[in-house]
Amino acid sequence: MPGDVLLGVVIGAQGLKGEVKVKPFTSMPDAVAAYGPLHAKDGRSFSIRSLRESKGVAIVGFEGIVTREAAESLKGVELYVARSALPPADPHEFYHADLIGLRAEDTEGRTIGKVIAIHNFGAGDVIEIEREDGGGTVMMPFTREIVPTVDVAQGRIVVAAPEEVEAESRGSVE
Repeated sequence: MPGDVLLGVVIGAQGLKGEVKVKPFTSMPDAVAAYGPLHAKDGRSFSIRSLRESKGVAIVGFEGIVTREAAESLKGVELYVARSALPPADPHEFYHADLIGLRAEDTEGRTIGKVIAIHNFGAGDVIEIEREDGGGTVMMPFTREIVPTVDVAQGRIVVAAPEEVEAESRGSVE
């Protein structure tokens, strides 16, 4: 859904009373409840009746979900909030959702491709760029070293790609 921001994903059921474990994509797990009702891509809406933190995940009780079976059926559901529900980002800050679609340039100003996703597989954020030359996608750590410039207003990021990625994009891996 355009204009939506992914706040978390249901990773499983918790207990017998319909609670679920949510992997949050917020700075604090309890922030999953800070912006009002959540929704899934298929249009289902979820109102939170309870929330607590446990070991970096949010344990959430949704209105109308009261059995373990109902909770288990939500595994894998991505939970979104409307972008308009979030506070504006401070200057020099951005939401990951704001990066999707930005042009990715190298340090010399040449277009590499466009940002298609920001992932977190547990060891930090990873940026995925669809290459302009049709060579598929490339994933790199989303760090200040690799991505020193994020300019949402100009619709671009600057990527200081590691040598092996630059060599691959030139077609000469050594």
